[in-house]
Amino acid sequence: MVDIVKAMRWNYISTVASEGNYGESGVDAFIQKSREDGGVCISQSVKIPREPKPGEFDKIIRRLSENPNARVVILFANEDDIRRLLQAAKKDNQTGHFIWVGSDSWGSKISPILNQEEMAEGAVTILPKRQSIRGFDRYFISRTLDNNRRNIWFAEFWENNFQCKLSRHALKKGSGIKKCTNHERIGKDSSYEQEGKVQFVVDAVYAMAHALHNMHKELCPGKVGLCSKMETINGTMLLKFIRKVNFTGIAGTPVIFNVNGDAPGRYEIYQYQMKHNTTEYKIIGHWADQLHLDTKEMRWPGGTLQVPQSICSQPCCPGERKKTVKGVPCCWHCERCDGYQYQADTYSCKMCRFDLRPNENHTACEAIPIVKLEWSSPWAVIPVLIAVLGIIATMFVVGTFIRYNDTPIVKASGRELSYVLLTGIFLCYATTFLMIAAPDVGICSLRRIFLGLGMSISYAALLTKTNRIYRIFEQGKMSVSTPRFISPASQLVITFSLISVQLLGVCIWFGVDPSQAVIDYEDQRTSNPDMARGVLKCDISDLSLICLLGFSMLLMVTCTVYAIKTRGVPETFNEAKPIGFTMYTTCIVWLAFIPIFFGTSQSTEKMYIQTTTLTISVSLSASVSLGMLYMPKVYVVLFHPEQNVPNRKRSLKAVVTAATMSNKFPTKGGLRPNGEAKSELCESLETQALASKQTYISYSNHAI
Repeated sequence: MVDIVKAMRWNYISTVASEGNYGESGVDAFIQKSREDGGVCISQSVKIPREPKPGEFDKIIRRLSENPNARVVILFANEDDIRRLLQAAKKDNQTGHFIWVGSDSWGSKISPILNQEEMAEGAVTILPKRQSIRGFDRYFISRTLDNNRRNIWFAEFWENNFQCKLSRHALKKGSGIKKCTNHERIGKDSSYEQEGKVQFVVDAVYAMAHALHNMHKELCPGKVGLCSKMETINGTMLLKFIRKVNFTGIAGTPVIFNVNGDAPGRYEIYQYQMKHNTTEYKIIGHWADQLHLDTKEMRWPGGTLQVPQSICSQPCCPGERKKTVKGVPCCWHCERCDGYQYQADTYSCKMCRFDLRPNENHTACEAIPIVKLEWSSPWAVIPVLIAVLGIIATMFVVGTFIRYNDTPIVKASGRELSYVLLTGIFLCYATTFLMIAAPDVGICSLRRIFLGLGMSISYAALLTKTNRIYRIFEQGKMSVSTPRFISPASQLVITFSLISVQLLGVCIWFGVDPSQAVIDYEDQRTSNPDMARGVLKCDISDLSLICLLGFSMLLMVTCTVYAIKTRGVPETFNEAKPIGFTMYTTCIVWLAFIPIFFGTSQSTEKMYIQTTTLTISVSLSASVSLGMLYMPKVYVVLFHPEQNVPNRKRSLKAVVTAATMSNKFPTKGGLRPNGEAKSELCESLETQALASKQTYISYSNHAI
């Protein structure tokens, strides 16, 4: 019966037993066996009293119905209890709900299910496998009241079998019962079917005979009849001989007993089926040491082929783990493996590895997709467009300066530092392409070098210019001596010295931490695993980036300070104010960059926003320098060449100003304000200042 339950995949059942040795011991054995094999739990275990009170069976049905998931009921009960239990189920309108699994007390009997066949539909019952004994049929059919007087119950059987009475005094008028004539014959005047247990009764008698025979051979060797040792039979000794017997039974099957005294179990399995308004017990399998069941022949209530379920909890879906109910291993709650967990086994979920995410149904882990900034992305198109336009503009300015290299405006702008500054501007624009390119060791190394290098070159050149102007005017306030290191060669040395600091820092960084491309799985690790992405990027943290740009920022701030200090120089020194406006605007750009860059550090779009913000900020810084310092000069050179000449005429204001300032400037021809090479403009200033001074002396002498 345990094997049948397991074969049908029923794991949550109830048991009903008639009070007494048969029912209680049968259910106890079933429960013990089911626990040993595992996988079967008992919902209700109900006992039918020997003398049930009115309503007792209704109460039992209500108890069995408390858990509707436990549809299968194991029955170890006598015929009368089975009949009354089915009646109570019918009364409670439970037709087709319960699936009964009956022991051999039900077997294939008609009496328990008479007039309530629909309640028994689908019931599975068992009977010991039996075989009809023809010799017994011949013997029993030949029995009459004359030749079977030794059986004291035979007369009662005769009356019941032939529906007659042996004594005339027992007849009642109007009862319709006749007097037995003793001419009745079994099987002719009544229906006859051999009792199924005849085979086992015969084998039991033979087992006792074999045991007594073996006991006699051992205790009374060679003696005919009983010896003194067997005059009083020792039951314990006889039991030992019974358990040792081994012979072929009346049906041709071996009769042996195991250590527990049990004979080998051989059972036939029946199911009560209804087909086309006809009912029958149909053999659907047998059991001999193991179950042999033909499930295709089984029919369930309503004539369905689908095996009804009797389970406490439905199976969990893929990606769900079982959380068992304490004390009831067959009952559980299903919990979803959520987040980055996957179903490791039936009862547990585990986290996927950091570079993996669960698949769609959380039954395994799969690789997290890798993303990088694509050239076609809107986050890349705008910075690239700005960089391309900036590079074209820069090359146009460089070409113009080379073409008009010897004109006064180009000379006055300080050609040496101008070309250095334009190189830095070009590198600032070119950095955009390195930031968007797919990261690898080479690209990451170039990013470290050129991301801060372009800005360092630009601001180093501007700082050198503003510092030179500042030193010239500060020196002029104190004495007429010439400031040191203001020649073009000195300016280049100072500029490249500042740039070398940036390169030295990058070299040290390479030595301490070699460049490499990494996949960051935390950057876009969203709460929804489906949206998780690994970001392919260079191993440059936000802090490292700030350190990389820190020196450029320092140069920018220092240059801004000098631009503020030199804001009051005369209009003649036309480089000072454009540099000042350039630095003010650049500071605003980078002050806007910092909160945007760090404010998006927790965003899932961090890589795109920060890369775009950084590249645009660098390009805007380069564009400010290019637009304010060089576009006006290019405009004059190309569209107003008449202004690209030495200016020799000065207003009275300019002459007086130059005369006032002349004692603060050196008269050496090689030293010129604002770092320009010697030009006609400076010569004009010196000449006018000298003439103004002489006029002022003559005017003074005449007045005296």
